[in-house]
Amino acid sequence: MSRRRIGFWYRLAAVIAKPPLLLLFKRDWRGMEHIPADGGFITAINHNSYLDMFSYGHFQYNTGRVPRFLAKAALFKAPGVGLMLRGTGQIPVYRESSNAVGAFRAAVAAVERGECVAFYPEGTLTRDPGTWPMTGKTGVARAALQTRAPVIPVAQWGANLAMPPYAKEHRFSFFPRKTLQVQAGPPVDLDRFYGKEPTPEVLREATEEIMAAITVLLEEIRGESAPAKPYDLREARAEQRRKAAGEGAK
Repeated sequence: MSRRRIGFWYRLAAVIAKPPLLLLFKRDWRGMEHIPADGGFITAINHNSYLDMFSYGHFQYNTGRVPRFLAKAALFKAPGVGLMLRGTGQIPVYRESSNAVGAFRAAVAAVERGECVAFYPEGTLTRDPGTWPMTGKTGVARAALQTRAPVIPVAQWGANLAMPPYAKEHRFSFFPRKTLQVQAGPPVDLDRFYGKEPTPEVLREATEEIMAAITVLLEEIRGESAPAKPYDLREARAEQRRKAAGEGAK
């Protein structure tokens, strides 16, 4: 999708969002050359702040290839916000319902139309104590293997310093100005998975490749190494349940 086809609603969103972003944040953007000039593709991004959609969205908008986000269906009902989401072509996600598969189909259809669809593979804000990417869910891998579209890994850092994930105190810290660092990398090599049956194991391995590519980029941004094993939210919650059950039995 070229810049001339960005459309009225996305341009309006940029007019509203860009001034405060430019006022409140500095920018360090790298890897724009990896964003395809045409054709459908997928971006896979780490998720560490409620503000990072604006950080990544600003970066992506300036490449001329606007993203279609998968967003909670409830947001589409919010006054004003819902109108903007629908106008910019975002994709509602109906969790825990019979309509949940519709978001995946809409994402695949958008990629096949030549658009960019942005996935947050972790599915929620990271719970990793060091704010590193967690293990990912397999939706992005499933879409990638079905469409065979390029998957561009994107790492971001900085929005979380202004608005940390799950912070109960000091939720906002805009000053001194933070730098929004966004780095896109080359497409993830998923060739070895093409033509295979998308079993849970294949999807898990492809997802791990995607998450590893994101993590490497974030290591470059932060100048430090990520944990050897990504934080697994399901394992952590299972461990919490086991501890709770054990304490309840005492």
